[in-house]
Amino acid sequence: MSWSDNRNMVMLASAGILTVGMIAGGYLLGDGLLRAREADRSVTVRGLAEKDVTADLATWTIAYSANGYDLPSVQTEIEQSSKALNAYFRELGFKPEELKPIGAGVNQYRNNNGNNVTITQRMQLRTTDIERAQKAVANQFDLVRRGVTMQEGSGMTYSFTRLNDIKPSMVAEATKDARKAAEQFANDSGTSVGGIKKATQGYFSISARDGESGGGYGVSDTPYKKVRVVTTVDFYLD
Repeated sequence: MSWSDNRNMVMLASAGILTVGMIAGGYLLGDGLLRAREADRSVTVRGLAEKDVTADLATWTIAYSANGYDLPSVQTEIEQSSKALNAYFRELGFKPEELKPIGAGVNQYRNNNGNNVTITQRMQLRTTDIERAQKAVANQFDLVRRGVTMQEGSGMTYSFTRLNDIKPSMVAEATKDARKAAEQFANDSGTSVGGIKKATQGYFSISARDGESGGGYGVSDTPYKKVRVVTTVDFYLD
């Protein structure tokens, strides 16, 4: 066999090996892409969790005023209103430290009738006794009978401060609800739900329960709240 024939045989063998390698490589690449697509199969769903809670903090900012033609007499009137306000809450059983003055303002001006003086005082009740706070609001017109001139907007606000205590269980409930939705989708498409690919926790919101808003003069809120969270979860599909 000549040197030229040997060279041709070597070249043919190399070409064959290269072809087999390309075929094998193409198969492995195609199989890898298929497995990658299968691994990327997922469904995105949302889960909801809601919980009814009762507020644990009540805050009532009461603004009241007195007016007249000379500063000393107006000061006397506002002091009498402050004493009446303190007596009202003391009789309801509130602790002295739960009611504090938070500000005051004096406005003086002159017109054709002479000097006019208005003093505005603000007191704030801050308590964790929700039932007692509700009673105070319900009987607030007793303050009017005692001579306290309350300004509009003097309303009670109820807050729920223990959100961190219920967050873990609510997130778990929302994730469970999301999995139910994913399982329904999987059943409809002939697949099954795998593990979590990605999850995003939404914001927790606290609103009035059943759309309640309190309402009425001096009532700006309700102690009955609804906590809500929505999570977005990507589940793998097997």
